[in-house]
Amino acid sequence: MSIYVGNLSYEVSQEDLSEVFNEYGTVKRIHIPSDRETGRPRGFAFVEMESEANEDKAIEALDGAEWMDRQLKVNKAKPRENRSGGRNNRF
Repeated sequence: MSIYVGNLSYEVSQEDLSEVFNEYGTVKRIHIPSDRETGRPRGFAFVEMESEANEDKAIEALDGAEWMDRQLKVNKAKPRENRSGGRNNRF
């Protein structure tokens, strides 16, 4: 499982997130998606921790917390949906 972290500052780094989430357990992976055209971070990230119990602690502590002048939105990441539609899909 992983954690969705939203409403992040565009200046946030993996190191910044790692420092915050390491307080709740071992961080396995952090992914900060960036815009395809500009390369700029999109304002959210995904954090994977070593155990679901640690993820739950982090979510409980950090959801709604203020960090880098923003109120964080932290919850369980939802599975990625398959996108249908677009130019190549014909009915």
